[in-house]
Amino acid sequence: MGVPISQMWTVSRYVLTQRLRGRKRYPLVLMLEPLFRCNLACAGCGKIQHPVDVLRRELTPEQCFQAVEECGAPIVSIPGGEPLLHSKMDEIVAGLVARKKYIYLCTNGLLLEKHLHKFKPSPYLSFSVHIDGVGADHDRAVCRDGVYDIAIRAIKKAVEAGFRVTTNSTFFRDASPEKIREMFDVLTELGVEGMMVSPGYEYEKAPDQENFLPREQTVSLFQRVFSHVNRAWHFNQSPLFLEFLKGRWDLECTPWGNPTYNLFGWQKPCYLLDEGHVGSFKELMELTSWENYGRASGNPHCANCMVHSGYEATAVQQTFTTWKGFWKTAQLTLFGAKPTEAPPVSAVSRLEIGAGSATPAPENLVPLEVN
Repeated sequence: MGVPISQMWTVSRYVLTQRLRGRKRYPLVLMLEPLFRCNLACAGCGKIQHPVDVLRRELTPEQCFQAVEECGAPIVSIPGGEPLLHSKMDEIVAGLVARKKYIYLCTNGLLLEKHLHKFKPSPYLSFSVHIDGVGADHDRAVCRDGVYDIAIRAIKKAVEAGFRVTTNSTFFRDASPEKIREMFDVLTELGVEGMMVSPGYEYEKAPDQENFLPREQTVSLFQRVFSHVNRAWHFNQSPLFLEFLKGRWDLECTPWGNPTYNLFGWQKPCYLLDEGHVGSFKELMELTSWENYGRASGNPHCANCMVHSGYEATAVQQTFTTWKGFWKTAQLTLFGAKPTEAPPVSAVSRLEIGAGSATPAPENLVPLEVN
């Protein structure tokens, strides 16, 4: 099982409490971005395109704690940028642990081994290491040679030190199902608690705009990935979300499930769309026209999105508030998912990756490494 029982219990109790109070919309995971700067310039991300003065800024621990209290979500995901570049990340994590929030500190792994001594193992803290493939495949995805080996060594050190370690992986048009399964096997052997997977979203600031997956190709990719299943794999996600990726379960987006707080305030409407910011969580929830977002709305920006930040909250909600979702989740948890029937290779537009060296980052995306 990729999610600890204590965390599952906390989330289920939280969801049921919200439902009993009659709340239709409520957050499940706070996406807390305390900085935008990073030590990588990945082709599928555009965070470091902000001006240098913005990249040098960071939220204070007090601002982070205020956002967490204001939001009230039981889980806090800390992406970036690279969170371990933050000057007081250990203080932020300690404060969130004291508040009994389940934390996923997302890192590319380059600084994890160096800063590991600043943190204490806790059931509330998980290092979520970004891994997009094995060896050269990962290095190609992050546009720098040697990153994979550093990240894998950091994962081993963190596991040996008693930390919870998960991984997160984003897949694009050039993903190879066979190599994804190889990655799952490697990470499982390393002893990671669970793996999180997601298709890449059409992020308009990303340097590479040709590699995003249309919705139909996303389903085809994950059908091929899970045409062979290793029961030893553990995923840090709802079984219903994985079924959704394979086209076996219907979900609609709940963009309010993963609200984002960053240097500019509360981002509208979600982590993936940048339509401005508001000053409070209350404003975000009450003033956003939520009916204008999600695939069912007809919004063209949402047409191809199947990203976990939009749909995972829906899957969790269905698990704990509907009999159909509960029994399906129980079935998948107890007996595992059946392998999917892989579509013909011709139905999937993909490019085998892994040959050659990493693709260099565009010149205008220079990583800003500031400690």
